[in-house]
Amino acid sequence: MKAKIYVTLRRGVLDPQGKAITASLGHIGIGGVEDVRVGKYMEVRLHDMGKEEATRRLDEACRRLLANTVIEDYRIEVEG
Repeated sequence: MKAKIYVTLRRGVLDPQGKAITASLGHIGIGGVEDVRVGKYMEVRLHDMGKEEATRRLDEACRRLLANTVIEDYRIEVEG
């Protein structure tokens, strides 16, 4: 079983890395980019268990370790 976890800064939280990328894209001639938000992407392989149990465990992992829930949001996708 595989899961994908996306961690991103909450809207309203300053993203200096995203701002730097946005500016750099303009400097190298790639225009039309309004905003870039930088985050983290993780793939997790799990032993066989139900999707509900996998989601519950990964939600706990995100809340306790993988995301700073004060400034970050996360999304979990569990595949088969």
